[in-house]
Amino acid sequence: MTNRVYLDHAATSPLRPEARAAMDEGLALWSNPSSPHAEGRKAKQMLEDARARIKASLDWDGEVIFTSGASEALWIALNRAKATRRIVSAVEHDAVFRAAPDAKISKDESVFDTDTLLAVQHVNSEAGVINPVSAMRETLKSTGAILLSDCAQSAGKLTLPDADLLVVSAHKLGGPIGIGALLVRDFNLIEPMGGHERGYRQGTENMPAALGFASALEAGEWTTTAEERANFAKELGDDLLTFGDQTDYIFALAHPSISAQALLIRLDGQGIAVSAGSACSSGTLKKSRVLDAFGVSDVVAARTIRVSLGWNTTTAELDRFLEAWKSLA
Repeated sequence: MTNRVYLDHAATSPLRPEARAAMDEGLALWSNPSSPHAEGRKAKQMLEDARARIKASLDWDGEVIFTSGASEALWIALNRAKATRRIVSAVEHDAVFRAAPDAKISKDESVFDTDTLLAVQHVNSEAGVINPVSAMRETLKSTGAILLSDCAQSAGKLTLPDADLLVVSAHKLGGPIGIGALLVRDFNLIEPMGGHERGYRQGTENMPAALGFASALEAGEWTTTAEERANFAKELGDDLLTFGDQTDYIFALAHPSISAQALLIRLDGQGIAVSAGSACSSGTLKKSRVLDAFGVSDVVAARTIRVSLGWNTTTAELDRFLEAWKSLA
């Protein structure tokens, strides 16, 4: 497996060594952070230290609720926010639609008011599109609506947008699987449900994972530079699908003639791991809802794969992918 090229970081990214070391420290001192004895107080201290470090790394001055991941954070935001009307963008992650199956898709700003929650992701997980979330917040200020932004694909990579509720995930940036957070501008925006995290979620906090999350964020640096990633995008040429402001680490790539499923098999056989879209939906054979919303035809969508880079991607790996891609022409 050491000779393989992993380009599916939007699904999950390998654990950073700094995160692994931090988790080992947490596991060695493990106790329930809610317990009143000395061991519990020590665990609580470490949990709060991790919370403070995450806030500092993300430049966030609001509240942080630890969750089991982005999906749970989205569920809390969509089901506990003090608004009864849920409006979402058409290209949100499947977790949004599972958490709020009755949510409406609308661009009509006249429906936004103090009883509305609007969910707009920061970076799309299939196409790498960056949405102007901060600009949307400026538009919403006069309406009193609550703005929720899924930042699972941008936290630790881009500056967080200005929103009331933000969702982040550790394993997308080199932290451990099984922990994420809901960033809350003001606790008055959501209803508590009892339990842990000041009553905003159920289940014992995962202190070792929180330490890993904090250390992954602090590690920060990537192996490739922005210039190298930009050059990679240029080399993809006309096969690269673009829909506006794009990241330099998530790419939707359409082959002129080969189906996405065949591409995955051929690339995997050459030792390269990519995907056909979101890991939560790529196991299906139906057309991507996201690509459909971006206006991609059925024919092109059926030949589109996702290539996503991460903290440990090297230029040699990018060159190897380009060589393999061109060989499939």
